[in-house]
Amino acid sequence: MVHDKKVSSPKIDLEAEALIALEQARNMKPGVERTEAMKRAGILRNAADLQGLFFAKRGRPAKS
Repeated sequence: MVHDKKVSSPKIDLEAEALIALEQARNMKPGVERTEAMKRAGILRNAADLQGLFFAKRGRPAKS
């Protein structure tokens, strides 16, 4: 019996999704839809940043 495992998307994928969402939001006309798209892009960016914190190696300085 094979179980499907949920694989969390790597930080790079979340960063890429955030950049794409931000670019799409910037190209929209001002209004409610654009505001919601900008919020979604921000949420994706925060998720990418948080994922980096959760999977950081202990004892090593952060990459700059």
